[in-house]
Amino acid sequence: MGDWNIEIGQELKRVEIHAEYGGRRQGGIGPSRVKPVVLLFTDPIKGHRHGYFDGWGLDGCYHYAGEGQVGDQKMTQGNLTILNHRKDGRDLHLFQGVSSGVTRYIGQFELPEEDPWYLTDAPETNDGPVRSVIMFRLRPVKAAPATGTQLPHTPESELIVREVEIEQQYAERTYVEPHREPYEAERREAKLVRDYADHLRAAGHVVVRQRIAPARELKPIITDLYDKTADRLVEAKGTVTREAVRMAVGQLYDYGRYFEPVTSWALLVPSEPRADLIDFCKFAEVEVIWPEEGGYREAGNLSASEGRRTGSRRA
Repeated sequence: MGDWNIEIGQELKRVEIHAEYGGRRQGGIGPSRVKPVVLLFTDPIKGHRHGYFDGWGLDGCYHYAGEGQVGDQKMTQGNLTILNHRKDGRDLHLFQGVSSGVTRYIGQFELPEEDPWYLTDAPETNDGPVRSVIMFRLRPVKAAPATGTQLPHTPESELIVREVEIEQQYAERTYVEPHREPYEAERREAKLVRDYADHLRAAGHVVVRQRIAPARELKPIITDLYDKTADRLVEAKGTVTREAVRMAVGQLYDYGRYFEPVTSWALLVPSEPRADLIDFCKFAEVEVIWPEEGGYREAGNLSASEGRRTGSRRA
C-alpha cells in the first residue's frame, strides 16, 4: 500500500484525491505520474448513459468497463495501464460515485493472472450503436464487501445451456442495455411468441426457451422458443423487414451451434413476408411461420436440416 492514506469507505472530494495522488482529474481511469497507483472511478448509474455497466460478479470480482465512449475500445492508454499494473508496480484503487464531486473509496484491487479481462458488447454514449467493450476483472486485495450493483450475469468458465419457461421474458438486449425500455417491435415480438406458444400447447406440444451462456461471455443468448415435440427451433421478429429477417436467420445459426442438429429452424413473424424474403429463408433452410385466419401458415416446409449442417445444398 506504500503511503496510501485513504481508508475503505471514506468519502472525499475527487479533487482532494488528485491533489494528493495525482492522476487525471476527469474520466474513469487515472494513472498517476507522482505515485505508483492507478485511480479507478465507477458510477454505475451515470455510467449507463455512456455504455458502462460495471458491477460485482458471482466470481467475487468487480467487473469494470474500460475507457472509450465511442467505437470499439482498444487496449491502449488507460486500459493498458490497468492491464500492466503489476508489471509497472502500480496498485489499483477503486472509487465509486463521482457525479456530485464526492466519491467513496472501495478499496485496492488487482487483476487475476488468469482471464484478467474479456470483451463484451455495449452501446456507445447516449444510447449510440453497439460496440465492443473491454471488461476488466478487478479482484479485491483489501476492499469493502461486495455490495451494490451486481452484474445480471457473470461469465461462466464453460458453456452452460438450460431451459427456461416461455413466460420468463428474457431478451438478449436486456443484457446489453439493462435499463433500456423495450421498443414497440420487441413488445409485438414477445406477444407473438406467447400466442404461438399457446397455440402449440393447445395442440399438445411441449415448448420452452433456452438460455445459452457461452464460456467467457458476459451476456447469455436467449432463444425465443423451442418446440420440443416437433424438434423445431424458432426465432421471432415483430416486423417483416429485410433487416429483421436477416437478423433472425443469423440468430438461428448462432443458437444452432450449441445444440445437436434439430429437425428444423423457423422464423415466426406477424404477417407474410414478401416473396424475396421467403426465398431467402428457403435458401437458408429456415421455415417461415405467421398467423393467418385463426391459425398459422407456414412456408418452406423442410423435412430436415441436413443440407445446412453438411453443406450439401451448396455443393
